[in-house]
Amino acid sequence: MENEIITIDSIDAYNKLFGLTTYHPLVTVVDLKEATRSVNHVRINYGVYALFLKNGVNCAIKYGRRQYDYQEGTVVSFSPGQIIGVDMEKDELAPDVLGLIFHPDLIYGTPLGEKIGSFSFFDYSQMEALHLSDSERSRFLDCLERVKEETMHPVDDHSAALIAANIQVLLEYLHRFYDRQFITRHKVNSGIVARFERELKTYFDRQGQSVPNVAYFADKFNLTSGYFGDLIRKETGSTPKDLITLHIVSRAKHRLATTDDDISLIAYDLGFDYPAHFSRMFKRSTGQSPKEYRILAAGGEAVC
Repeated sequence: MENEIITIDSIDAYNKLFGLTTYHPLVTVVDLKEATRSVNHVRINYGVYALFLKNGVNCAIKYGRRQYDYQEGTVVSFSPGQIIGVDMEKDELAPDVLGLIFHPDLIYGTPLGEKIGSFSFFDYSQMEALHLSDSERSRFLDCLERVKEETMHPVDDHSAALIAANIQVLLEYLHRFYDRQFITRHKVNSGIVARFERELKTYFDRQGQSVPNVAYFADKFNLTSGYFGDLIRKETGSTPKDLITLHIVSRAKHRLATTDDDISLIAYDLGFDYPAHFSRMFKRSTGQSPKEYRILAAGGEAVC
């Protein structure tokens, strides 16, 4: 049924969807050229982790209201809880896509289970695919083959640990490759940083606004919050949240030093619903309360 939502909460459910064979209950390495069932115009609710390397088909993947092209030589990744729409070319039965799918149960109690949250590309790669060089693609395929070998090996006391360890190696490489991609896109990314700074100024030039979150600005660039956050942090050394706070503090300092406006009014104008929240944020950032800063800016002494 077109656009129906299919829940994938097990490895066997994924393999049955595409007509593939299940060799291990918690992990599978797939080659969709071997699929015996066509899947098109559906939305998949992932209850598993998934990584896909696209080699040569025209496939569009949708996440939420946005769509991006899944181009040749790119890797996308999904984590449990994401709902992804898939549209293949008409009559395309055997897409040239390799994938790794693993269930969260596989990594519980392993070093990977402790570290999985640090692989932030699971939060943003659905909007920003990883583009691999030839050598990076070879490394990806080599890691995939090592995982596959373990899934085909008879299960023993070492199987789960070895599979999880090999998956972690692959994820570490993807982390490295994403760092490389941020560096090679420095010119484009620096433009995003400059525009972010302009967007911050424009936002706070309009009174009556609430304090913005990172998602608000990420949406301006059609990026996920995770990818936008990593981009800003790698370019500036600070997180978007830190830069938003610094901008608020800078404006607050100007008002405190140059006007007699009540501190509550300043807080409301900067988007805070409660002046106490503004005061806590200001002191956390500067080490002084707004009142103490105003007194010192006027050349006086703060009274404890």
